[in-house]
Amino acid sequence: MAKLIELKGISKSYDGEKVIDSMNLYIRDKEFITLLGPSGCGKTTTLRIIGGFETADEGQLYFDGVEISDVPAHKRHVNTVFQKYALFPHLNVYENIAFPLRLKKVSEEEIKTKVTEMLKMVALVGFENKSVSTLSGGQQQRVAIARALVSHPRVLLLDEPLGALDLKLRKDMQNELKTIQQAIGITFIYVTHDQEEALSMSDTIVVMADGEIQQIGTPTDIYNEPKNAFVADFIGESNIIDGIMLEDKKVKLASHVFECVDSGYEQGEPVDVVIRPEDVDVVAPEKGMLTGKVTSVTFKGVHYEIIVDIKGFKWMIQSTDYVAPEATIGVYIEPDAIHIMKKSKYSGKFGDYSSFSDEIDQLSDADAAEEF
Repeated sequence: MAKLIELKGISKSYDGEKVIDSMNLYIRDKEFITLLGPSGCGKTTTLRIIGGFETADEGQLYFDGVEISDVPAHKRHVNTVFQKYALFPHLNVYENIAFPLRLKKVSEEEIKTKVTEMLKMVALVGFENKSVSTLSGGQQQRVAIARALVSHPRVLLLDEPLGALDLKLRKDMQNELKTIQQAIGITFIYVTHDQEEALSMSDTIVVMADGEIQQIGTPTDIYNEPKNAFVADFIGESNIIDGIMLEDKKVKLASHVFECVDSGYEQGEPVDVVIRPEDVDVVAPEKGMLTGKVTSVTFKGVHYEIIVDIKGFKWMIQSTDYVAPEATIGVYIEPDAIHIMKKSKYSGKFGDYSSFSDEIDQLSDADAAEEF
């Protein structure tokens, strides 16, 4: 796919605080790309700069090879769907979708054709005359998407569009958004703090923190090969332990030497070692590479989430087998389950589950709506 949008050296500050720092990024035609990160990381500001709602302090923005930093929002081939759908309550579904075409003084016949096409696309045939205020959250979102797509933009920007929906509806809409993007064949640029949304929908994920891109890759690459401790922690659950590379494919952590598959590090180099909870096997203590004491067990439906204290470091293990609290267990880890990362400014900040709780995670999700 060819490059459609390119950001070169983009920086943006508010009140002296830099929220985007020298960003370089390109987005391909017909790509579903997600800007993923915590509140305040700069992802929404990036989206607003692409949409023309903000102007970068430094850098250039190219669309199809043409610099567009000074092009106003309404003249860009871009439309936006916001979290608060901004539908017109005094207009019915048909007129909400038709609104952009009426502004362009399109003929009534063409409006009817295009609105009908959009109603089919978003599965709202038969809702034409309904008031938008009587629709469910998911239906309102479909109307907002149809209105944004009816004028056939080259790019659709989506800023936390599922944030106001309940969990089941969010999951349903994730599938629908990907289906719509593939059917209409345009570029979607999606902003979220929800890792599952990013992993399930995206062709490419851009992980952001502190106004900088931490990693760009496919969902599989981002999950399996995180570049630093921030990415490893933010995308799913991770045990991130201090280690020492003894030689290629051999690392020492928690006083035990493990075989791994990584190479290219200096002998004796301090590293971060990532081990996903689902990749740790629970075994009898005498068969374990390491042993520890179980401090808590939570049933999650498909698996148990087990927190185990190993030499003062709290590991998370996900297992389909029940283990009793206070039990002493062994753990066994295959070489390909061990991922080595270079030390970074995020080292030591993540990966120990001493203070872990679902309640803290849920509070973080609720707070993440407030974003630069």
